[in-house]
Amino acid sequence: MKKFIALTAIVAFLFSCNSGDRGELVGVKGKKWYPQKPYGMTLVPGGSFIMGQSDDDFLAVKDAPTKTVTVSSFYMDETEITNSEYRQFVYWVRDSIVRLRLAIMADEQGATPGDGGIGEFAFVDQANDQMTPYEQYMYDNYFGMGEDYYEGRKLNNKVSLIWDTAKYPDAFYSEVMDTMYIPIEEAYNGQRTIDVSKLKFQYTYMDIGAAARDKSKRRKDFIKKEQLPIYPDTTVWIRDFNYSYNEPMHNDYFWHQAYGDYPVVGVSWKQAKAFCAWRTMYKNAYQKSKKKTFVNSFRLPGEAEWEYAARGGLQSASYPWGGPYTKNDRGCFMANFKPLRGDYAADQALYTVEAKSFEPNGYNLYNMAGNVSEWVASSYDAAAYDYFSTMNPNVNDEENQRKVVRGGSWKDVAYFLKVGTRDYEYADSARSYIGFRTVQDYMGTDVVLNENFGDAR
Repeated sequence: MKKFIALTAIVAFLFSCNSGDRGELVGVKGKKWYPQKPYGMTLVPGGSFIMGQSDDDFLAVKDAPTKTVTVSSFYMDETEITNSEYRQFVYWVRDSIVRLRLAIMADEQGATPGDGGIGEFAFVDQANDQMTPYEQYMYDNYFGMGEDYYEGRKLNNKVSLIWDTAKYPDAFYSEVMDTMYIPIEEAYNGQRTIDVSKLKFQYTYMDIGAAARDKSKRRKDFIKKEQLPIYPDTTVWIRDFNYSYNEPMHNDYFWHQAYGDYPVVGVSWKQAKAFCAWRTMYKNAYQKSKKKTFVNSFRLPGEAEWEYAARGGLQSASYPWGGPYTKNDRGCFMANFKPLRGDYAADQALYTVEAKSFEPNGYNLYNMAGNVSEWVASSYDAAAYDYFSTMNPNVNDEENQRKVVRGGSWKDVAYFLKVGTRDYEYADSARSYIGFRTVQDYMGTDVVLNENFGDAR
């Protein structure tokens, strides 16, 4: 007991003598932090607005009565996620799977980087001198404890993958690459492509809402794991339109660079969520490498956030540009949709257009009406406006697989382009007219909309 008291006294003495705060309450100091606008995003300053149908509900749907709500500041993608941007996700998943399979093959063969060939792609722990003390500790204590035998082992990302068959280094490398392509008997016209069904992305997340409401369970009980194929369903161009020739869009729309800046479609709500998880992980991996603070998670916008952003600061407007008409003063259509009596090309586009087309709204957001409808995080409930919170409202019931889509698309009539119109699709469905964009929370509360002057402060 005497030793414990003496040790306590020494610790107290050290803390009292070695602090440079003169005994004042100055708080814990960290690195100076500045908000950083994510690439390709714009800041939507928080504020209040009247949510719901701005016009008479002539369809008598009665699912969007007017209600004043308030949302916090957030960043939002200026455009819908494009084919090119989504391909970055697909290629990252593809390369990661290839690297994992190569590393497993090297492990099975007992090959290391010094052996050349397949050994160049071995797990980092195959050559222990390349691991940090922490990585060595984790390997010694946790390797093989996960559901997957290879879970947690570090891949060698420094060596470039080889796609040219003439340059494959050995038979083991060839065997691994062969497993990534469709079987020979399914190839035609000399084209053997990647088997996209093997491109699966796995991520975990914690259900914070459930954890906050149920204190009886352990933290691990609220950690959810998702694994799903992430390649867009290109067959939507055929299945969405019976007795219609859309094969060129099926064949070329996603992968051809001619459509690189067009919005990605054929992506389900679940795939859009997976993209958000990957984007967060990808950015934070870079932040970690530069010893910078992690960024907030990218996510799908809530229904109220989406509508607030779509209005662009205009209160009680029908469309992102105001309205009530879909043409400007020069007689040009303001969005890509199905105008008149089904004249798809009257707005200068038959299908989608480039994501940065037409004029942006007051928050510099493009195509918040038309082009493609957009997934949001909320579940569809016709009565949601009657019971959701007036502060950052969002209704997302995991049991309800009907997810809200907003904004209307290239194949919709003007009614669905209105900022207050609600629609839905099932979470595991993909359509040729539904895409998405992401948001990220703004850190802090000093950026709000000044209703008196119409600007942000």
